[in-house]
Amino acid sequence: MMQASPLNLRRAIIWTGRLILGGIFIYAGYSKIFLPIIHPYPPVGVALSFFAMQVDSYQLLPPWGVIFVAHTLPFAEVVLGLLLLIGWRVRIWATIVTLIMLGFFAAVVRSYALGLQINCGCFATPEPLTIKTVFRDGSLAALALLMTIFAFMEARKPHPWSSAEKA
Repeated sequence: MMQASPLNLRRAIIWTGRLILGGIFIYAGYSKIFLPIIHPYPPVGVALSFFAMQVDSYQLLPPWGVIFVAHTLPFAEVVLGLLLLIGWRVRIWATIVTLIMLGFFAAVVRSYALGLQINCGCFATPEPLTIKTVFRDGSLAALALLMTIFAFMEARKPHPWSSAEKA
């Protein structure tokens, strides 16, 4: 019996999605925690306060929700990015990343549709919310969704490098 190839389109998309989304999540979380655009680096509490202002500008959450998101999301992004890069339990982390990316995308589309003149807050830089931001977040959400679907599809099959079953 011929073994399946260890390389196929689904595995390539999973691998590419893990690298791209893992790297972006690590960078986004790091930039929100440490604000590398300001020299000397401000304390973490100040950086998170700046991020809280960006979260609040979306006009989606009550004050306690803004504080919670601003103080937890950057750390969660770094951890999720690392877990995607490591590749351990990919289906779990890909699902969580997909839900977060779909939430980001919905918030960006809503804000753009309402005509809010706000900063994106994606990478803790003063980047205005434009159609480019909408397309970028949409393509990353699509990549995350595709990666998650393919990770579940690949999990149903035996690993191509595993030994063949005896009859």
